This record gives sequence, C-alpha cells and structure tokens, in this order.
Amino acid sequence: MEDIEISKIDQELEINALRRVIGAYLDYSAAAVEDAQRWERSYSKLSPSHKAILPHLPKKYLQLRRCISKNAFFILNMLQAYEPPFDMGYDGSWNNINSHDFETEQHEIENNDETLSRNLDSSNHSEAIDRPEYACSHAVANYPTESERMCWHEQDSNGHFLPSEAISNSVVTPSESQAIHGSSEDLQSGVESFQVGGHLDSLFRRVIHSNVPLADVDKVRCIVRNIVRDWAEEGKVERDQCYKPILEELQLAFPSRNGERPPTCLVPGAGLARLACEISRLGFMTQGNEFSYYMLICSSFILNHTQAPMEWAIHPWIHSNCNSRSDEDQLRPVRFPDLHPGSAGITDGFSMCAGDFVEVYSHPSQTEAWDAIVTCFFLDTAHNIAEYIEILSRVLKPGGVWINFGPLLYHFADAHSYSPEDEMSIELSLEDVKKIALHYGLKLKKEKIVETTYTANMLSMMQNRYFAAFWTMVKEK
Repeated sequence: MEDIEISKIDQELEINALRRVIGAYLDYSAAAVEDAQRWERSYSKLSPSHKAILPHLPKKYLQLRRCISKNAFFILNMLQAYEPPFDMGYDGSWNNINSHDFETEQHEIENNDETLSRNLDSSNHSEAIDRPEYACSHAVANYPTESERMCWHEQDSNGHFLPSEAISNSVVTPSESQAIHGSSEDLQSGVESFQVGGHLDSLFRRVIHSNVPLADVDKVRCIVRNIVRDWAEEGKVERDQCYKPILEELQLAFPSRNGERPPTCLVPGAGLARLACEISRLGFMTQGNEFSYYMLICSSFILNHTQAPMEWAIHPWIHSNCNSRSDEDQLRPVRFPDLHPGSAGITDGFSMCAGDFVEVYSHPSQTEAWDAIVTCFFLDTAHNIAEYIEILSRVLKPGGVWINFGPLLYHFADAHSYSPEDEMSIELSLEDVKKIALHYGLKLKKEKIVETTYTANMLSMMQNRYFAAFWTMVKEK
C-alpha cells in the first residue's frame, strides 16, 4: 500500500510539472504581446521630430505581432498533437489559477494595421510587465520530479515512430497524428484559424495565464531557438561545429555497422533529437534520452507529426530588439524541418526515452548495455557530475566508446538565485572531470578544444561562444 501511495505522489508531481510546461507554452503569445506593447509605448513617447525620423516602426511592430501569431500557431498545433501521459483534466489543485478565453487573446494579436497604428498614439494602453531578458544557456531547466519513461522507436507505414519497451513498465504510447487545422496559405497570410479539440481542448480554451513564471515562458523561447539549431537549414553551421566531429568519430570507432547486430549508441540529453537521428542514420541502434518536457513535447511533434521537409515556419529572433543589423534580420522566418524524420533513413531500433538520466540508466538492466555513448552539451546539466560519469562508465560495454562535446557551464551553479531550496551542485574543472573518468576506467584517446556557439542568431551583432571540450574515451576491458 505504501508503494502505491508513493506512486500516486510521484504521478501528481509529474502532472503538476507537465501542467506548468503546457501553461508556459500557452502563455507564450500573451507574454510576447506584452513585450510588443512595451516597445510600442516607448515609441509613442518619442517627440514628433524623432517619430518623423522613424516612421517605419509602427509597421514593424505590426509585423512583429503577426510573427508572434505565427509562432503561436505552430505551438498550438504542436500541443494539439501531443498525447499527455496523464489525465490532464482540471481538479481541485487548479482552483487558484485564473484563466481567460484564448480566442480573445488571439483577436488582440491579429488586429489590423489601422487599429494598431491608432493604438500607438493612444494613452489607453494596459500596463505591461517589463520582462527582463533571462540568460538562456544550453541547459533547459526542469523540475526535480519523478519522471515517467516513454519511448518511441521504429516507423509504421505513415512514418510515425512506434512505442518500444521502456526501461521500466511505465511506457507511454504516442497517439496517432490528429488533424491539424490551418493551411500553408494561412501561414503566408498571417491569418490562422485555431480550431482545437480532443484531449487538450479545455487547456486550449482556458489558457493558464496568471501564475506562469516569466522564466518558464523564456524556456519556450529557448525551445524556439533550439528548433533552428536542430531542424533548420540555418542551424547547419552549429550542427557542423558540434555534431559533425561526433559523427566522424563514431564512424572511425565503428567502421562496420551493417551486420545482423548494429552497434548500440546512447545519447543522453538528446534535446530535440537531431543528433540522435543523425547517429541512427549512420547505422547505429540509437536511443536518445531527455528529461525536459519542453524538449520532449517538441521533439515528439517533429519526429512523429511533421509531414514534409520545410513544412513549418517560425520567427525565432523577434523577442529582442538588441544587436539586430536590420528589421528584416530580426523578423525573418525560418522554415523546418530541413530533414523529414519519416523519410530520413533512420535505422530500425531508434528510440527516445523520457526520464531523468540517473534514474533511468542506474537500472541494473542497463549495465554494460551500450557500445557507444555520445554526450553533447550534457555533462554540466548534472547536480553531481561524478555520478553522471560513474553511470556512463557502468552502462558502457568493456571496450566501448564515450564521445563528449561541450563546455562546463554548470546548470545548477546559480540555483540559489531562482530556487528557495539549497540545490546540490558540484562544479569541477575540466582537469578534475577527466580525473573522475580515469578513476572509472575510461581512458582518454583523443582530445581537443572546439570553438562553437549554442542556439546563436548567426546574423546578430553579438554571439556567445564556447570553447568546448571534445574527447573520445574508451572503457578499459
């Protein structure tokens, strides 16, 4: 009976975490519009002579609102296709959340030129929240809850990835793709029809607007930028910097991959799954592992519900007016996916496993289960990096290969600034990290430093650059 109660508590924690993530996705457009309103108010305070120098800005703000609407259109279609692993109905725990009708909000987003121009000179604007720019590192924050595991692998005749056996008995089966409303003509015109139904109907019609932390909405913006990194042609520069060396190293380590039993490769921190897909295309039986619901919802949509290359368009760079060379650069659309997963030649056995890396791969069934492990911008997401490396060594077969790429921007180093709890964070130098690896029987074969970016706007006047550690280690036999 005690185990059942613990399971119920864990599931309730998961439900609350997933509600919070969905709430952030649904609040995206309202938060973005508040930013646009702030920019419009600032413009309205200019003197007439300064406005005369910048007469194009009202039109830019109108275009920006239409970009927000198009991004929201993608997000809502993505959520509509998502099958939550839990019953997401309203219950007593929602009593303190005030909701409002989403159609009203969308109507405000899609006002015409004349109304928006008139509003710019009006003093009747509602007060907007001044949203600071939160730093978006490569590590998307999550909540420390017990994670259900879910896997997708192999493809049916429609190109959808089917459920596979998970590490535990908690297996979530993705639903078949639901009808998604809105044509390509809608995307071009900027007039979207948000018709929704099914399991998330109540969430679409009653947006969780208040009580959504500003930092949570910023994670949605990070996901939008991650789409560019993993699934757009514009992200190829970063993928070539980060993924290409990894793929080349895997090919050197496993020159023969066409036998009856292909080599297995684990990709912890798989994010939106592009690297895992590329490894699978090389002939590896690949499993991506991801903890973030933000990432999982989006990757599931791209893997299972996109119908063709370049099917979708988003505007990922609209959320900041800083460091833009031109308005056109800031407002430009990015189309994706540049590679359609359903026709990409992915190897049978490809899977995505949702869950905390430590919890999932500490299971005895994972001991010496993998021929190769690839970690890319992952190691520094650990509370305890020594525990990560210990588990990596344990699940790797003797003679197996660990390829790592990334910096050491420890995710929980500043947890005290946004969390009331004293979260554990072990922050080690690169030298100490390699000492731990050696302790657990991982012998360094190759190493170099590679300069790269992460979700960078390649046309921006400012880009953060990493000098990432790239190595190959082999587990001693």
